[in-house]
Amino acid sequence: MKRQRAFIVGNVLMGIGMFTIVSSLVYTLLPHIFSLGWPEFLSEAALLGVFVGALVWLAGAGVGGREGIADRYWWLKNYDERYRRNDHRYL
Repeated sequence: MKRQRAFIVGNVLMGIGMFTIVSSLVYTLLPHIFSLGWPEFLSEAALLGVFVGALVWLAGAGVGGREGIADRYWWLKNYDERYRRNDHRYL
């Protein structure tokens, strides 16, 4: 898959995952706030949609190339041993 197409597919998957997460949370919380008469087991089963949406979002991040840790995270760059640069010339 070409880079631009992978970027677009990754963004689409991330959007679908985010929509799934938000819609399942809304479907879970609405019967608890308002008495809509929906079956209770469906709202509890909709919690599974949060995890499915998260997996789809992570798949989209993997396809789109956004799964890596960016160098702009200051804490990781300066204090985490795995990402700190130890090859200073003055030591």
